[in-house]
Amino acid sequence: MSTAGSTGSTGSTASAGAGPGTGTGQTRSALLHLRHLLDLLDQGAPAEQFAPPAAPVPGPHPDEPDAAVVAEATRVALRIRRTLSQHRRREAELAALFDTAGDLARLRDLDAVLKAIVRRAKLLLGTDVTYLSLNDDEAGDTYMRVTDGSVSAAFQQVRLGMGEGLGGLVAETARPYSTGDYRDDQRFRHTTTIDGAVTEEGLRAILGVPLRLGTRVIGVLYAADRTARAFTPDEVALLSSLADHAAIAIDSARLLDETRSALVDLNEASRTIEVHSDAMRRAEDAHDRLTDLVLRGAGITEVATAIGTVLQGGTLIHDADGTELARAGTDSGRPSARAVAASRADGRAVSADGTWVCAVLAGPELLGSIALTGRPDLGDADRRLFERAGVVTALLLLQRRSVAEAEDRVRGELLGDLLTGAADPASLPARARRVGVDLDQPHSVFVLHSAAAPRRLLAAAARIAHARKGLAGLHHDGVVLVLPAEHPGPGPGAARLAGELGQALAGPVTVGAAGPVSGPEPFPDAHAEALRCGTALRALGREGSGAALGDLGFLGVLLGDRTDLGGYVRRTLGPVLDYDAKRGTELVHTLRTYFDEGTSPSRAAEALHVHVNTVVQRLERIGRLLGRDWPRPERSLELQLALRVLRVQRPDDSGPPAP
Repeated sequence: MSTAGSTGSTGSTASAGAGPGTGTGQTRSALLHLRHLLDLLDQGAPAEQFAPPAAPVPGPHPDEPDAAVVAEATRVALRIRRTLSQHRRREAELAALFDTAGDLARLRDLDAVLKAIVRRAKLLLGTDVTYLSLNDDEAGDTYMRVTDGSVSAAFQQVRLGMGEGLGGLVAETARPYSTGDYRDDQRFRHTTTIDGAVTEEGLRAILGVPLRLGTRVIGVLYAADRTARAFTPDEVALLSSLADHAAIAIDSARLLDETRSALVDLNEASRTIEVHSDAMRRAEDAHDRLTDLVLRGAGITEVATAIGTVLQGGTLIHDADGTELARAGTDSGRPSARAVAASRADGRAVSADGTWVCAVLAGPELLGSIALTGRPDLGDADRRLFERAGVVTALLLLQRRSVAEAEDRVRGELLGDLLTGAADPASLPARARRVGVDLDQPHSVFVLHSAAAPRRLLAAAARIAHARKGLAGLHHDGVVLVLPAEHPGPGPGAARLAGELGQALAGPVTVGAAGPVSGPEPFPDAHAEALRCGTALRALGREGSGAALGDLGFLGVLLGDRTDLGGYVRRTLGPVLDYDAKRGTELVHTLRTYFDEGTSPSRAAEALHVHVNTVVQRLERIGRLLGRDWPRPERSLELQLALRVLRVQRPDDSGPPAP
């Protein structure tokens, strides 16, 4: 019994002592469990080692309150583990991004930069394929530029329109897009080309982020897998950060390429400027040398020699008529008229059969030409120098012409006295002989008219007068030319002069002629007749032609034998003229238009801008004034002649027609 009691007593004591001992053991177990959680965090253990059941710890298990504390501590430890994992991953990503930025900063070639970008993207995200497309602003799309891990040629060459597929949408919206399985994702605009390339490459999951410079999208960076899966926000952020670095690197590489290209262009421009500067200095020296010759009064032969020396060739200088003025270092030869005309039209020197020709111009006026031989390979710089020599030659020829014009003033005074008849006729032949003109020989008188400036017309006429031993000058604001007669009548000479002067002035010149006459006395009347002839030519619409009154048919005879032109017009058209003057009507104008339009009332009405009935009424009124037989051929001819005379005669109905 005692033994049993002893035993029971002992057990009872143990049982009684187990109460507090057990509680202490449970608390110690919970503390050990918490310590175990901290060790797991320190070791970076996987998450499954934290999950219940709790890590095995020797000793008693915690009671319910302590178990709750342990469970909460486990959840906190897992959150801390996740946070630490995120921080470690972010730290690794940031380190990778810094490494990437450093690598990209060291690269200078754009292709190397692009390849480095897609290679680093593949390493950071661990995807099967990475690739990059760049926007084509001119084509309005984005095209595949470089890939890493791609095996499809079609995929490597695909182009995406803005808004097409995932990449086109990223390029258009400047926002990242991802898909777990592109083939079944209906958010994107699928096209046969894009879907075919993606299928051939075997891609399923695709992530695309924009390459942005400020607000401008320059391309898209992609990461893709050949198995379906979802991209996490961290992966999107990581690829976007890489894309930002990549965009800056791409822009830097482009700027570097542009800088290199600009430096090459700058060096080329510098060499060009240096060559041009040397050519300009050489041209200025040559120009100064030639100008100095002109200012020192050097002859045209000295100028030709200087031009040949500077340009290392032979030189020929001709006047506007093709007459040789000077020659140096070459044989005689007439310049090509076609080459001179081409140079005159273009204002530049032209090449013709290995000879360079430059027209010598004073404004639009042709003074002559320069020909350079022995230099078929004339460069641009020497060509400009040759053209500058043409300007200097023009100065020389103008200077020579000024001297000739001084002599022409003497001739002009003689011509004025000859045409007015105011001077003593006995003194005129002697004065004429002093300038090489023999008034005892037959001479023709020509009155010239042109829309060009009178000075230019006078200069051209003076050259002809010098060449043919005649006189030229201004008389009553018109240019008059007196030349020895070459034909029984002056008509052919007038026609030839009109063509010759028209070519020299590059415009129509009308020439009225009279003569030939001998001795001083008939010149005033011959001038008056030539003046009437020129006026008649212009009235008849024959500007640019030359003729004498005898060449104008009945009108010429009428004007040449004129005794009372006013009376003739009055006798023929008097009643109509009086009616118009009294009532302010336009019967004369209507009659002239009626004849001009081939006696057709309808065409006359169109020309007068009136109704045909108005023309008919006016013609009836003319019939009542002139008589019913006015349309007969004889009366009609007289009326038309009177209308022609009325157009060319002086307003006072007397004397020669107004010029």
